Amino acid sequence: MNILVMNVSLRPQSPVKLFPIGLGFVTTAMKRAGFEFDLIDIDAHRYSDSEVRKRIQKKKYDVVCMGCIVTGYRIVKSLCDVIKEIHPHATIVVGNSVATSVAETLLKKTRADIAVMSEGDETIVELLGLLAGNDSLDGVKGISFLRDGTFVRNPSRPLIKDISSLPFIDFSPYDIDIYIDASKQHANDPLPMKRDDVRAMPVNTARGCIANCTFCYHVFKNSPYRFRNPDSIVAEIRELISRYSINYVLFWDELTFFSKKQTIALVDRLLAEDLDIYWAGSCRGNLFDCEEDLEIMEKMKKSGCVSMAYSLESSNPSILKMMNKHVSAEQFSTQTGLFHRAGIPVGTSIVMGYPQETPETIRRTFECCIENSIYPSAGYLLPQPGSKMYDYAVANGFIGDEEEYLLKMGDRQDLRLNMTSMSDEEFEMYVMEGLKRCNSLLEVGLDERSLIKTKHYRAGGKVLRA
Repeated sequence: MNILVMNVSLRPQSPVKLFPIGLGFVTTAMKRAGFEFDLIDIDAHRYSDSEVRKRIQKKKYDVVCMGCIVTGYRIVKSLCDVIKEIHPHATIVVGNSVATSVAETLLKKTRADIAVMSEGDETIVELLGLLAGNDSLDGVKGISFLRDGTFVRNPSRPLIKDISSLPFIDFSPYDIDIYIDASKQHANDPLPMKRDDVRAMPVNTARGCIANCTFCYHVFKNSPYRFRNPDSIVAEIRELISRYSINYVLFWDELTFFSKKQTIALVDRLLAEDLDIYWAGSCRGNLFDCEEDLEIMEKMKKSGCVSMAYSLESSNPSILKMMNKHVSAEQFSTQTGLFHRAGIPVGTSIVMGYPQETPETIRRTFECCIENSIYPSAGYLLPQPGSKMYDYAVANGFIGDEEEYLLKMGDRQDLRLNMTSMSDEEFEMYVMEGLKRCNSLLEVGLDERSLIKTKHYRAGGKVLRA
């Protein structure tokens, strides 16, 4: 059985290339189970559509596997068409949130054959074994498929309870040097070294998130948050240092630190090992709230922490309530002040576009960022299927046809759905004014003390959900 694995490219114009952690775990499981496969890493190489087609044509494939977040539905649909055109009898298996959140639409509106939902490590191995023998799929937990045009959803697969027991990702099928080189673009300023000297790789420490934000969807939504033990994490870092000479670790999670106890346990282990690496992670927006927490933060810095990210999202109480954030702007500011004092750069994200959004709420959210000397990663509300805000958008007539909406989805930096009382033009204008104000004041308009602080603590921040 000839198997092809494809890693799609969501942002082909971006210099940032992020290793596909979820796909890495899946291909590692496949290799350990003895399944050989070819890999077309579109994102690493930024192959053109014609080059992708040529590579799919190189061999007759029986099974083609790919995964993608739901915002890439349009890309997955297009690739399915190309695959079926070249290999009409191939079975196309799709995973990640595009399969988990819209399984029925995916199977009925595209040429995908099987949707792998939620955790794929064990599911893919069982599924490939049955496909190799042309056996029935009825007993495979965690998948959906069509039978005579009727949507079939098999029972969910129990989650892996101890994710510390999972093998480390096997990076050998990938051109990992491409990702290591591109990691220079992802590391946030200020850097502890010259940018050209950065050699970063991702380490996944947890699956899921303790929060349940109404704008967010991920494959572990509504599932228990699971995190690895410090010994497992440190062992993986040691292996990455040995194999790839990394000097910077990106803790690549929905949420790295959820409690002070868990934070201390990992930081103490990192200090004991003296790994001589820098690292960046994420935490809850109100995890640290008192003077005593400075001791924890100082330990974090000593262990190599050079960036911590957590989300403000909005400074408006009614919007935060609708987001189900359980974090106030005041708590966010308290934590940020502590990180500043500890000398750890911080980054945050904001989401604009809840129904209550007004020019004033936009202005106040940016003011909160300015007051805390943080330049935010800003984006528009993009309701994802499976989230409460998607249900709200459907119920209130903002979304009619699901696939029409899916085909328009993309990055949150572009306004794709407006549920405010402002016109699109007004809405975008106020957001741009806020960003310009942040840029002006955080670069040249602050007093000397604040400007120094900004130079030390400004960070772009990835889009977070915690």
